[in-house]
Amino acid sequence: MKKIVFIINNVDFLISHRLPILLEAQKNGFQVHVIAPNSRNNELLKKHKIMGHDLFLSRGGNNPFYDLFTLLQLTKILKFLKPDLVHLVTIKPTLYGGIAARIAKVPHVVAAVSGLGTVFLSRGIISGLRRLLVTTLYHSALKHKRIRVIFQNPDDRELLVSAGILKVSNSCLIRGSGVDLREYPYLPEKVHGKTVVMASRLLRDKGVYEFIEAARLLKQRNVEADIRIIGSPDTCNPTSITEAEISKWASENIVEFCGFRSDIAKQYSNANVICLPSYREGLPKCLVEAAACGRAVVTTDVPGCRDAIVANVTGMLVAVRDPVSLADAIEFLLKNPDERIKMGKAGRLLAENEYSIEHIVNQHLSIYNDLIHS
Repeated sequence: MKKIVFIINNVDFLISHRLPILLEAQKNGFQVHVIAPNSRNNELLKKHKIMGHDLFLSRGGNNPFYDLFTLLQLTKILKFLKPDLVHLVTIKPTLYGGIAARIAKVPHVVAAVSGLGTVFLSRGIISGLRRLLVTTLYHSALKHKRIRVIFQNPDDRELLVSAGILKVSNSCLIRGSGVDLREYPYLPEKVHGKTVVMASRLLRDKGVYEFIEAARLLKQRNVEADIRIIGSPDTCNPTSITEAEISKWASENIVEFCGFRSDIAKQYSNANVICLPSYREGLPKCLVEAAACGRAVVTTDVPGCRDAIVANVTGMLVAVRDPVSLADAIEFLLKNPDERIKMGKAGRLLAENEYSIEHIVNQHLSIYNDLIHS
């Protein structure tokens, strides 16, 4: 039996974004393993007869000894499992998993670059040195004879190709992680509603500060709006919003903080406009889900975000780090329901044509089979 191993930094993220791929791999004759923190006793993986292997991984840390231990542990597990193929997801698993796969002589590698992360956004000398280190690690991790690197947007691919890290022939584009169109149905919105939702991890890089400032501007303009943020801080991420900041903003009564919610489809169906003013993305799942639900979106003109919509057809693009243009776009959509609803319907068509989970899963399985049989 063919054996595939998924390596990722967060098993819950794997389940929410990649589980259909794992299940389809099983149907296609693969024995599926997951290497991730807290994966060995994960009940959902056990339910689907997917074998979990725990991994020590510091997601947000920069301790080289921790990272070396992670690399050694990955190498040991891969040598023991002897997989036919590894699928690396997120940055650290790609960097260290790619190197470990070479050491363990894994014959085939798939790496999913779903955004290039904080290190490519930060400025300053220290950030520049980190960027140099990460670029060097990418050189080593992706230097494999039989590899396919999946990008979610062309900008990220061009960045790594132009840096000499990767050949174009070893890369491909898959637009996001897909969406189950049955779980995210199109429901007509309340025409006279004024609900604006941002659903995201609460990170500075997601544009939370700009969203809060846009809410202040709308209040100053006397624009009627019910503005909500769905999501929670990510303490492992260096750009995480703090609980103190949330308490301060909540006291202003301009934004409702809803915390983590598992019923995102319901939250979107109750909304009129979906926002993501992020600084850079792979291809944001929240915008794909918003399109499936038939909601107009406002997002930034940056890699990943602009690739998730059709500008002025399914949503509006605004300048990054610019709360004024963000507020202007939100105000326009709230005051023009006909235009907003038209965009939402176009978004649903986009989701049906480009983002269905079946389409995304088939693309992944095609890559696996092409690699193994090449």
